[in-house]
Amino acid sequence: MNQPITAAITAVGGYVPEDRLTNFDLEKMVDTNDEWIRTRTGISERRILKGEGKATSDLAVPAVLELCKKRGIQPTDIECLIVATVTPDMVFPATANIVCDKIGASNAWGFDLSAACSGFLFAVATGASFIESGRYKKVVVVGADKMSAIVDYTDRNTCILFGDGAGAILLEPNTEGYGVLDSLLKTDGSGRNYLHMKAGGSLKPASMETVTKREHFAYQEGQSVFKFAVKGMADVTAELLQRNHLTGDDIAWLAPHQANLRIIDATANRIGLPKEKVMININRYGNTTAATIPLCLWEWEKQLHKGDLVAMAAFGGGFTWGASLVKWAYDTK
Repeated sequence: MNQPITAAITAVGGYVPEDRLTNFDLEKMVDTNDEWIRTRTGISERRILKGEGKATSDLAVPAVLELCKKRGIQPTDIECLIVATVTPDMVFPATANIVCDKIGASNAWGFDLSAACSGFLFAVATGASFIESGRYKKVVVVGADKMSAIVDYTDRNTCILFGDGAGAILLEPNTEGYGVLDSLLKTDGSGRNYLHMKAGGSLKPASMETVTKREHFAYQEGQSVFKFAVKGMADVTAELLQRNHLTGDDIAWLAPHQANLRIIDATANRIGLPKEKVMININRYGNTTAATIPLCLWEWEKQLHKGDLVAMAAFGGGFTWGASLVKWAYDTK
């Protein structure tokens, strides 16, 4: 009997810009302080992509190239490239098209996927289905956001949270049971009232008025989002484990979306996972939206072993949330 095809993660790449924006830098910009930020969010600094003409694709490109180098493949070997982002280079064409052009992935087709902080998980489920169908052998999934482009640095509630970065994974077919085992993904559009960007879409196109009113920045009702996120992310992770007859003891690592340390702790506690099994880098990168989970996989790659069960969980604007279960496919040489 043939084993079904699963989509295994066979390489990981990541990139964060060099420029740091620390809590002490923010103290000079808005009415806040280092202790307040750290105790409420867990963030000490974040990375910012600076420079004229720099966009989300410039974060994604080095992440994808690193992944190709690690796996020993050429960009021309990539068949499909999905970019999860809410900060595309332009409204169109897709950032995925631009990334493919910049790296010379001339045999790939691709598209952008917009699900805010859950975007990477949604893109992984999409990419995995392409592999499982047998249609493609090499699918790259990127989570990348240049949040500094849509953050209002006069708003002390949101500017402390976000940073820029990108992470990428390569999905390839596997018949030994490694890879993406299950995903549980959810959306609730009524959440748009609490976390959205007011202008810039077809509902409210850019105008002098929208710019003057500062409506092209991320808007968030912090307390409401926090409550939804704690419950949503913890519940969906617990439900995914239960559905697969697993407990926290079976999980080697939790790779959670890095939005807030308290949300991460609540999720880990819900599935009974000790802190040493939780990937946390929010202190150094802040919330990089779709990039947080792949950046965790990138940083922890050397500690991941073949056969490890990794739970990935996220909650994002709009609302979107979900969890995925991955059986790690390789040991890093």
